[in-house]
Amino acid sequence: MAIMEISVTPLGLASPSVGDYIADVVRYLQKEKIAHTLTDMGTQVHGDAATLLKVAGALHEMLFGRGVKRVITHITIDDRRDKDVRLGEKSASVMARLT
Repeated sequence: MAIMEISVTPLGLASPSVGDYIADVVRYLQKEKIAHTLTDMGTQVHGDAATLLKVAGALHEMLFGRGVKRVITHITIDDRRDKDVRLGEKSASVMARLT
């Protein structure tokens, strides 16, 4: 499994707030039953790399579908193939080392 962090940012809006757009991102992930974690700076999802790339494309295009004229999408994919990795395991591993 791979883990992807994605941040989709609409530009050129009348307001600096993007919360409604991010809520749409979360609704999409929930509807598609994609495991995810929303953070203050992005959203993390896990799955196979090919699926994650399709998800990134869908989320990017979704904002254009809402009338946004410019979208910046940042993605980082950690694709580890020697073991199955799930959301939260990496941070839990670090936290365990602190005790």
